[in-house]
Amino acid sequence: MSLMEHHSNIVPWEIISKISGFTIKYAKVNDNGTLDYEDFESKVSSKTKLVSLSHVSNVSGVINDVKRIAQVAHEHDALVFVDGAQSVPHMPVDVRDLDADFLAFSGHKMLGPTGIGALYGKKHLLETMEPFQGGGEMIKEVSFNQKTERVGIEWNDPPWKFEAGTPNICGSAALMEAINYLENIGMSEVLKYEKMLTEYATKTMQNCCTKLMLYGTSDHSLKCGIMPFGIAGLSSHDVALFLDNYGIMIRSGFHCAQPLHQIFKLQSSARASFYIYNTREEIDRFIEVLKEIEQF
Repeated sequence: MSLMEHHSNIVPWEIISKISGFTIKYAKVNDNGTLDYEDFESKVSSKTKLVSLSHVSNVSGVINDVKRIAQVAHEHDALVFVDGAQSVPHMPVDVRDLDADFLAFSGHKMLGPTGIGALYGKKHLLETMEPFQGGGEMIKEVSFNQKTERVGIEWNDPPWKFEAGTPNICGSAALMEAINYLENIGMSEVLKYEKMLTEYATKTMQNCCTKLMLYGTSDHSLKCGIMPFGIAGLSSHDVALFLDNYGIMIRSGFHCAQPLHQIFKLQSSARASFYIYNTREEIDRFIEVLKEIEQF
């Protein structure tokens, strides 16, 4: 794992490690928010069972080369889990090309509803895995042996083997509509548009805002449409509250990634993020308000 992970890709592993007794190793992150690949690869060994890594940082927007990490992991017979919550909605993602064993993403990050997401897994792995929940739908047959007075259970085929109970039917339908909508636009076009907005915002903010501090890498080829920033003398929460009064919504705080903020030596950060529904005119208005904030 890396120190740029969202807490959702840290806390569950820490909980399980205390139950199962395995050790978690965290790879370093450079001062500009990019992954220290040499340190990551040095921590993968023959003892490694699973490598877990975010495809895109939810704080800095840095795109990690998970294909490179997967190759190293597989050379040591380790499995690879990819957190795709910030990549699948914003860029083309090919699980076969990445050679990811597992990849998860969330619906509400990609124009879909909250409370639903998806987990991809290689078929041969899913077939050998035991289900983690029990209930209806995930069984193929349940039989009672009168001689032994025992019940025999045969699991259903994947993916139904992992779908215990009634699924989120409405959420599934809505998520599929969101996926179809984005695919019709083209994920390459989504990424291209986001990069245009990010480059425009970065250049304009740096030219107009004297107290502005941008965090993370300035190389736009390494990131997508996420911009962590700060205003000298103000907390991120003050900045967010001021912007909210003008109808401009950003995120403030740790963004559920406190270790990365420790690397940046920040108590918190403000974060602007762009998507297909944002425009250059909105960025112009955003920067106008930032200039007003700087007067305080």
